[in-house]
Amino acid sequence: MLHTAIDFNKTLASDKIRLRPLCREDKDAFTVMTRDQDLWIYFTSDLSDPETLTQWVEDAINGISNKTRLALTIIDSVNNQIIGSTSLGNISVRDKRVEIGWTWIRKDYQGKGINRQAKHLLLQYCFEDLDFERVEFKTDVLNKAARKSLLGIGAKEEGILRSHTLMTHNRRRDTIFYSVLKTEWEQMSF
Repeated sequence: MLHTAIDFNKTLASDKIRLRPLCREDKDAFTVMTRDQDLWIYFTSDLSDPETLTQWVEDAINGISNKTRLALTIIDSVNNQIIGSTSLGNISVRDKRVEIGWTWIRKDYQGKGINRQAKHLLLQYCFEDLDFERVEFKTDVLNKAARKSLLGIGAKEEGILRSHTLMTHNRRRDTIFYSVLKTEWEQMSF
């Protein structure tokens, strides 16, 4: 039977990756892979800063505890290495809607289809297990790679909110929104 209650202990897996709830012990692995400041140009926090990373991990864990954000650690299933993070957040059970975001992948795993696999697992969970009607995504209008990736999975561009989000170094981001509807999911192929 389908339901709309998100399982905050949920692990999702494919043959290549596993998504499991983020825990404090992940911080050590995150510290090693977040040192490159270039990773955070389009992210709302500069996780290369150790204090910022610590706060980000605590916020993610608090989101799980408070059932407001399912922060997940991305693990390479082949070698059992932590390679990034992604989340389900801005959850509205009443409206059957959720956002996939807060996603980052360590540099040597970028461009290898990991993000696409993670999005597939999350979309499948949202539409098939939770019976949600809408999944949202948002990114920096300047982040051409993320925009191309979202269009590549079949997300529909919805519009731009100007000066929407404060970024690192006090830059104001124009945020572009995308979504996938349940009826569209049924037509998507990954």
